[in-house]
Amino acid sequence: MSQPRNGTPGDVEEIHWPSLVAAISSISAVGIAIGLGLPLLSIILEKRGISSTLIGLNTAMAGVAAMAAAPVTTKLAHKYGVAPTMLWAVLISALSALGFYYAQDFWMWFPLRFAFHGATTTLFILSEFWINAASPPSKRGFVLGIYATVLSLGFAAGPLLFSVLGSDGIFPFLIGAAAILLAAIPIFIARDESPVLEEKPELHFMRYVFLVPTATAAVFIFGAVEAGGLSLFPIFAVRAHFTESQAALLLTMMGVGNVIFQIPLGLLSDRIADKRPLLAGMALMGFIGSMMLPLLLNNWLLMAGLLLFWGGCVSGLYTVGLSHLGSRLTGSDLAAANAAFVFCYAMGTVAGPQAIGAAIDVAGNNGFAWAIAAFFGLYALLSGIRLMFIRKRA
Repeated sequence: MSQPRNGTPGDVEEIHWPSLVAAISSISAVGIAIGLGLPLLSIILEKRGISSTLIGLNTAMAGVAAMAAAPVTTKLAHKYGVAPTMLWAVLISALSALGFYYAQDFWMWFPLRFAFHGATTTLFILSEFWINAASPPSKRGFVLGIYATVLSLGFAAGPLLFSVLGSDGIFPFLIGAAAILLAAIPIFIARDESPVLEEKPELHFMRYVFLVPTATAAVFIFGAVEAGGLSLFPIFAVRAHFTESQAALLLTMMGVGNVIFQIPLGLLSDRIADKRPLLAGMALMGFIGSMMLPLLLNNWLLMAGLLLFWGGCVSGLYTVGLSHLGSRLTGSDLAAANAAFVFCYAMGTVAGPQAIGAAIDVAGNNGFAWAIAAFFGLYALLSGIRLMFIRKRA
């Protein structure tokens, strides 16, 4: 089991703000860099004449890197410490971010993508473990809601920076690398507050994927819907005769819902001992909202209102799923389960765009909504059956 530096085992009783500020601010700086980097790199490759297929293949390295980094992150943190591992990850991600500017051959972007997203995956896993470890059980959802809100704002600030900086020259890359390096400051200051992994995880990594299946399945659905929805919604909206600006504003409404619902959902989860019914309920609302999308194509305002609420439901799967994870496990088991959690998210980001894109090709434009509804519906059905089985057994 991990212990705080004072040697007291078990859950903390009060919010440990120095640790939380370090973990939240560091990962939010990385979020800004990722939000800036994704459109920046795609636009540069487009200018170089790289095909959309190859751009997509290069972007998919993010999911591959995340799945590769997740199983080894806990081992590195156990061997070298949480804070030192995070500091090395900051350095690797900053150097690889700057490396894109100097890498003129397209093939070099594949190892750079792998290094960048592998390192940022390590930061996400250990930051979330640190936050979970430093949060009292009664306020864990609230704290994770703050984390998710600040992270969402960081991701939103990235594209805004890109709109100001553009894609010419080294300056956007310097800004991105600098944002990542800033993450090292709060980690270094609070390095003595970081949780200690005194024991290795007891189970093989893949066992943690199935140890808390309600949480890991929820984040898989979140990854699939987020990645597939954000990348393919503009196509769905434009084919439904919305203008590009209207489609962009609809995506913005999803982002606003993502931000404003995080803390309320976190507070709600703190009042519920068993988070599983809340997760199933959000998935059910996501299913209903997805099925309503084709019915609202003639009314932009109603579509915007739906996406505001729907975006909150989607993001809630991540926040409440992470809270559920923290309520079930502690210490090295929690760190390993956090790695499995991010691993499942990465799997979702790879599977979602493929499945939703194929559904559009097979079923037409409404296939977008139906595929997303299928993801939500499957999770709601399976989690509902699991809840019934657990209650009958009890």
